Formats: sequence, C-alpha cells, structure tokens
Amino acid sequence: MAGDARIAVVMPVHNGEKWLAATLDSLVAQGDAGLEVVIRDSTAGTGCRATVDGYRDRLTIDYAHCPQVISWTAKTNDAARSASASHLCILHQDDLWLPGRLAVARELLAQHPSAALICNPSRLIDADGRVVGQWRPPLPPGEVERSVFLERLIVQNFISMPGTLMRRDVWLAVGGMDESLWYTPDWDLYLKLARYGTIVYDPQPTTAFRLHGGSLTLTGKRNELANELALVLERHLPLVSPTASRLGRASATINTLLADAALGNLRALSQAVATVLRLGLGDGARYLRYSRILERTLPRLRLRLSGRL
Repeated sequence: MAGDARIAVVMPVHNGEKWLAATLDSLVAQGDAGLEVVIRDSTAGTGCRATVDGYRDRLTIDYAHCPQVISWTAKTNDAARSASASHLCILHQDDLWLPGRLAVARELLAQHPSAALICNPSRLIDADGRVVGQWRPPLPPGEVERSVFLERLIVQNFISMPGTLMRRDVWLAVGGMDESLWYTPDWDLYLKLARYGTIVYDPQPTTAFRLHGGSLTLTGKRNELANELALVLERHLPLVSPTASRLGRASATINTLLADAALGNLRALSQAVATVLRLGLGDGARYLRYSRILERTLPRLRLRLSGRL
C-alpha cells in the first residue's frame, strides 16, 4: 500500500530540536514515503524547520510555522483539520513509532474500518531511548464494549497518546481537542469519541513514549491540574455507574496529591496512599487496575532516583 495516505500523523511541535529527528526517523523506518505527516511548529527559531526540510525527500510533509500558536492542542486541531487522510495518529516530537507500527495500524483498520478509536500499548523509554517500562490499557483485546471502556477510562487516562488511531470525521464531529485544556484534552477527547463509535484495543506495543525532564507532564501548570480533572469528570460522569464515579473522583484527588508530592510535598504522598486505602479492598483493587498507577509511576520513580529524570 505504498503511497496510501489513509493515515495522517499529526505532530504539534515546539522547541523540538533535541528529539524531532529521531521521531521523524521512526516514521521513515515504516518504509512508506506516502505516509501523510502534518506538522504545526511554534518554535521561535528555524531549527525545527531545518530538521523537517531534511526529510521532505523521504516523507510526505505538510508543514506550517506558527510561532504565535503556543497551545499544543490548537496546533493539533489545526493539523487534524488540514489532514486529507481518513484516520489520524498524534505523535509528539519526543515520542516514536516502533518498527511495523504502520503495518499493524493498517491491518487493524482493515479489520475494524468503522472504529472511532483504536489503541495500542506504548513502551516507556528514557531520554536515551532505553526501554524502562510499558504502558498498557486495562482493556480486553478486540472490540471493547462502550460501557466497559467508559467505566475504566473515567478512573484514569490510561491511553498513551502515540498509541492511538482515530477516525478524522469523528474527531471533527466531537470538536477535536478542547483548546482550553492543558493537561487533560486527550482524556476528554477519548471519552467523547466513545460516544460515536466502536473502540478497539490491540495488545501489541507499536509506539514509544519518552520520559524526560522537559516533558509536558513535568513542566506544566500544576495549579490547573485539579480544575481540569474536575471539569472532565463533570462532563462525563453522567455516563458511568456510581462506583465508577467514586473511583474517578478519588483518582482525581490522588493525581493532584501525587503532583504535589513530585514537587517535594511528602505529606501529599501519604494523603494519596490514605485516599487509596479509604476506597476499601474491592474498589481499591479496581482503582489500582484501572489507573495503571504502578505502570505509570514506577519507571518515573526509578529514573528520578538514578538521576535520569
């Protein structure tokens, strides 16, 4: 299927000189110069533009320099609107596609052409590209019942953004990403997509999510985290059971406390543990399973303790 542009890679870029070449190399390695790559770059200088120009003979690239648009969600939405493909993948400047990602994605599209969202696990890698863990959604393989998806996703955003494949028409129908959100727009988007079509989970890891000190999750406006979590919950809690609502609210509290703990507030860490314990044995076990908290935090903790994060 060389030259087939059914899949577009949407890339919001900002000050990505350090990682961008490796990310684009991972697309070139898929062996299809016709893969549509839509890049919106807000970097002030010309470093990222120069990097992109070096790949124009190996990739089909739609590039626009927009230094006035700092919001990554606004750049992502603009790229999604500009894409000509029927399906979209989001790839940030520091993440990677693993060998065979495109072939797996196309095979899944052939099997599930109407799916609104297809997701795969991601390997967690450090700044040097070494694998330090794996990020796996707590979902059964194949088509996932909408109620199962919503009941679990409302607890925690367990979907790795580079491991997603979405129908562009559904993206547009739900309004894309909420540009007022900084930390949770992808979580909100997946919950919206679930209302419009089938969700499919394939357990093959096809992408890599890079953990490093300059990532958005470590440098963002933490004082806005609690408000954003609450906003997304209020939008989508009416779709789930009282138990899932309770777990979702507890998870939001835990996430906020863990963010405080990451800034050195050790009391917040003990409060987070107490919040889990108050859920009781059954709900506590469900929280640990659906939140993937150990998968998400232990690799980061190991990197911190080793001075690599």
